[in-house]
Amino acid sequence: MGIMSKILGSGGQRSVDDYVDLDLDDFETARGNAGTQIHIAEISDQQDVIPIKDAVYDGDLVVADITRLNPSDSTVEHVLDDLRQVAREVDGDIVQKGDDQIVVVPTGFAVAREKLSSRH
Repeated sequence: MGIMSKILGSGGQRSVDDYVDLDLDDFETARGNAGTQIHIAEISDQQDVIPIKDAVYDGDLVVADITRLNPSDSTVEHVLDDLRQVAREVDGDIVQKGDDQIVVVPTGFAVAREKLSSRH
C-alpha cells in the first residue's frame, strides 16, 4: 500500500506506526527550512481540535483522521464547526474525505475536489 493510500484512505484504522519516515540523506535533494508543514492528526474528542487549530493558524496544513469519533454523537458536528470556523478565519479551505478524514489548509492553499488521474 502506497503512502498516499495511507494518507488519503483505504479504510481501516491507522496509527503513527503506519507511516514510514524516509531518510532524506538517501536522496540527492536539499530540504532546507520548510516554511510550511503538513501535520497528520487524529481526532477522538473536542480537545484534539486545539493543536490542529494552532497549526492552521501558524500556516500549516493538517490531515486529520476522524474515525475515532462516533458519527451519531454531536461531537462530530462541533469539531467540524470549529474547523470550518478556523478555515474561514484564515481564508483557507477545508474538505472532508469520506467518513474518515478532514483536510484543513490555511490561506494560499486550496484542496482540489477531484482526484488526480493519469487519464486526461
